[in-house]
Amino acid sequence: MMEVTVEELSSIKKKLVFVIDVDAVTVELENAYKKIAKTADIKGFRKGKIPQNVLEQHYAPRAQHDASGSLINNSLYKALLDNKIEAVSQPEVVKTGEVEAGKTFSYEVEVDVRPEIVAKDYTGLTLEKEIYTFDAAVIETQLEQMANSKMQLEVTSRKKARDGDTVVIDFEGFIDGSAFENGSGTDFELSLGSNSFIPGFEAQLVGMKREQEKDVEVDFPEGYGSKDLAGKPAVFKVLVKEIKEKIIPKIDDELAKEFEAENLEDLKAKIKENTIAQEQQRVDGQLQESLMNALLENNTFDVPEGMVENQLHHLKDSFTQKLKAQGMSLEMLGMNEETFATTYRDMAVQQVKGELLLDTIAAQEEIAVEETEVEQKMQSFADDSDIPLDQVQKYFENNQALAGLKGQILQEKVTSFLLEGAVVTEVEPKQPEVDASDDSEEKES
Repeated sequence: MMEVTVEELSSIKKKLVFVIDVDAVTVELENAYKKIAKTADIKGFRKGKIPQNVLEQHYAPRAQHDASGSLINNSLYKALLDNKIEAVSQPEVVKTGEVEAGKTFSYEVEVDVRPEIVAKDYTGLTLEKEIYTFDAAVIETQLEQMANSKMQLEVTSRKKARDGDTVVIDFEGFIDGSAFENGSGTDFELSLGSNSFIPGFEAQLVGMKREQEKDVEVDFPEGYGSKDLAGKPAVFKVLVKEIKEKIIPKIDDELAKEFEAENLEDLKAKIKENTIAQEQQRVDGQLQESLMNALLENNTFDVPEGMVENQLHHLKDSFTQKLKAQGMSLEMLGMNEETFATTYRDMAVQQVKGELLLDTIAAQEEIAVEETEVEQKMQSFADDSDIPLDQVQKYFENNQALAGLKGQILQEKVTSFLLEGAVVTEVEPKQPEVDASDDSEEKES
């Protein structure tokens, strides 16, 4: 038997105080010593035949520790269920008493819980939605980008290198007449105008011919990575071995076919369709963000730290996967888990609050997810990802995945409900602000 007292520490945290009776303590201590006896090694006694009073002399701290763990495990989660407390993170044991034969055992636990929210002022919200007008210039810009992505370097028939060409060079650097470490290269490809070399180096290669040698004089920047070179003048002996120019394919039907379009007109139509879809998604996203900001402004409440930590973990996993797909990592961006958590904490808090608020509105408005809606969403996933429906259904046999899917559908339904009841005014896109002082300085110069 046990006694449990529940204390409200705040709207998002409860404390449970446990007192476990003597009989339960006795049973767990005996069980602990029985387990220890199976492997205990005490001189003068055979394994498994050591009396408990002898074991107590040698293994009391271990037995007390094991018994304490069992007593907590056997009582904590039962108490949460009995008291209908839904923990949103791992409960924290903040105080434990001693486990002693013939005495009760007590301990205290603090647990994060969902705040009890009564949503208010969520209908008739005043929102603005950006008017989107398709700009045909986007098509030409994207076509140029697509053509550039298929660019190839080819040896040019021109005699001299131009800005934008790639030259194949051998080079060796000298300071005060002596070659310095890591200052040479062979068959090095350098794109002129890329500013990837020491300032002033590339410009001096423009106009050079094949097999021409030249001394290139430059100054290492004061903030250069190597202290031995920073701020010092250097001479590079350079040999141009080859000159390559960028060959960008024509924007025509052949280029379109490389992007899985029937012809150029088909590619233009796809670019327009995709651009409109992306921009509409952006505009809708901004509207939903405005909706959420207005809701949270009208409904203030605290959220459990455990839920924020879980959301930060989810954000980091998602962000890391996207970086990995691009061959990058958090470390390459100068971040670690600590800096990521600091940077995205506010976002995580807002997302947790938004989810809790939408769930609350769903309950108050009796909005629920129908089985047919789940089936339709699965079909939509199958169609969009070109994966057989039975594979999608098999994935969502997992209870956690299915709960996530239903949660997504529910939030979409609540958002639609709120937008239908909002006063939405369409507005022109906001133009970037221009600093008047910068403008006046340009006129003066």
